[in-house]
Amino acid sequence: MSTYQELKGLKVKYLSSDTSGDRIKEGEVFYNSTDFNLKSFVSTAAWHSSGSLGTARYKVASAPNAPTTAGIIFSGQQAGSGADNVTNLTEEYNGSGFSVGGNLNTSRRGANGFGTQTTAVCVGGFDGGPAELADVEEYNGSSWTEVNNTPNTRRLGAGCGTLTAGITFGGLSNGSDTFEYDGTNWTTGGSLNTGRNQLAAFGTQTAALGAGGYATNASVEEYNGTSWTEVNNIGTGRYGAGGAGIQTNGLIFGGHDGSVTGKTELYDGTTFTESSDMATSRTNLGGFGTSQSSAVASGGSAPPGRQSVTEEFTVSLSATTAAAWASGGNVNTARGQSTGAGSQTAGLFFGGDTNPGVISNNEEYNGTSWTEVNNMPTGFIDHTGTGTQTAALSSGGTPASGGYSTSSFEYDGTNWTSGGTMNLGRANKGGAGIQTASLAFGGTRAALESPGHKTETEEYNGTSWSEVGDLPTAQFNQFGTGTSTAALSASGGPPMTTSSFEYNGSSWTTGGNVIQQRIDSRGGGTQTAAIMAGGYISPGSPTYRTEVEGYNGTSFFIQPSLATAVAGGGSGQGASTSTANWVASGAPTPTTTTQEFTGETTAARAVKTVDFD
Repeated sequence: MSTYQELKGLKVKYLSSDTSGDRIKEGEVFYNSTDFNLKSFVSTAAWHSSGSLGTARYKVASAPNAPTTAGIIFSGQQAGSGADNVTNLTEEYNGSGFSVGGNLNTSRRGANGFGTQTTAVCVGGFDGGPAELADVEEYNGSSWTEVNNTPNTRRLGAGCGTLTAGITFGGLSNGSDTFEYDGTNWTTGGSLNTGRNQLAAFGTQTAALGAGGYATNASVEEYNGTSWTEVNNIGTGRYGAGGAGIQTNGLIFGGHDGSVTGKTELYDGTTFTESSDMATSRTNLGGFGTSQSSAVASGGSAPPGRQSVTEEFTVSLSATTAAAWASGGNVNTARGQSTGAGSQTAGLFFGGDTNPGVISNNEEYNGTSWTEVNNMPTGFIDHTGTGTQTAALSSGGTPASGGYSTSSFEYDGTNWTSGGTMNLGRANKGGAGIQTASLAFGGTRAALESPGHKTETEEYNGTSWSEVGDLPTAQFNQFGTGTSTAALSASGGPPMTTSSFEYNGSSWTTGGNVIQQRIDSRGGGTQTAAIMAGGYISPGSPTYRTEVEGYNGTSFFIQPSLATAVAGGGSGQGASTSTANWVASGAPTPTTTTQEFTGETTAARAVKTVDFD
């Protein structure tokens, strides 16, 4: 008996608006009665920017089969030439940005790799001196270990597969050789038909693919675990391209085809098809991903030099907008050594130093403009702010009269009133929480004591302060955020440190290390989703920073940099988030600038109208 579908076909949905959320399906046609149109959603292939490498470099190695949420880049050549600029650095990618991993035992460039973020293999390379390497190292997610060498030396080769079933092939020397790895030993595999170096690779040990190579080679070969077979060429011959995916569902990107290129080609197991170009053309870059619809390209070389740029490739119904900083409304009074509270659309900015001049000025932000409101009872610098725009807390710091204050003040959205007295007066401490449940930790009393840097932590309940568990190490001018029962303290000094500490409501434990040590940075968020922006290094001769790092509760990772280097301004540690943050004014020369951060966002692409003309 025939079905309704066989007799009548599929019904077209009749809707009053476009589909949204989990109702969006690619290729499904529906009629929008408001617009009087047949419509459908269509996926689009595109690159979008993501968190940069911490160290710009090219001739890097990667694990091309690693997923885009757990990738890895290692080794490479930094700016300049020679052994001094060959690196052993490892960086791990979490889908948003890179964090620092364990260093290789041997610095090198032009190595190749395979595996995953926690089971990576680094093969061969060049040490920047006279030596081409046969050295092999394995990574366990934290450290590299030297293991059995390849049978001969190689650099600028290619690799793919897993730690226990990997393959390396090609290279500047011994360019036709193939070796297979079982997690312990290397065995000889079938030779490439065309020996070459700087070729792109993806796939597995028994289903590998090598494409392109020096110089502007377009040939492609597939490996079946025994021998290589020539298949359809890539559309644009090139060398130094990156690769990702598997033999029947992969892609190559970038490289050099006579000039540095951003061209991308997708492979379906038979044919390469050109797709969207990368925004930044480059060669000798790293890449990883599980398929042609999900890949990452990072690092490489392009005029004027080494790159740290990272881009993600997706074939999706959604469009991704990369995280970025943008200009917000200008504050009315520029100042440094200040603090703030509140969110990106309801911020508060109070106290500070106009250089010279300690002030009590207080401003409110609505996400567009700043408005002068009632001042603090007295001017302060180096104090700590927590809470929201209508329920903020200022504690400690140095008043206009000098010294280290034990005072705290509460703001209700209109007026400031005196709060409880702290047990220890100090400046430049960290803070977290809200007005009725706040935390103050570390800080300095250097003008009164030597050494004057403190470990003390105090909790505020809206009425009084009480001493709780000390920081493991004295810190001042450190970054602080979170809540009174889940706080984060990071970096700071002296001496400047990469350490961070996490508070659980009673005691502190060690967290992940920051990437760029600095003091007097600003930001906000929670203990497991924080953002730390700006700051400065070399206190005797400050160098102000634009670097921004995110924290996921385990490790710090690179986020887009500030447009303007700044330290010691206002921000919303108590109420801003890691995806919607702000930094206002600050040193070195106080400006009126506000910088706003918006995290990566994903939204459905515009619906397409079905045109029958």
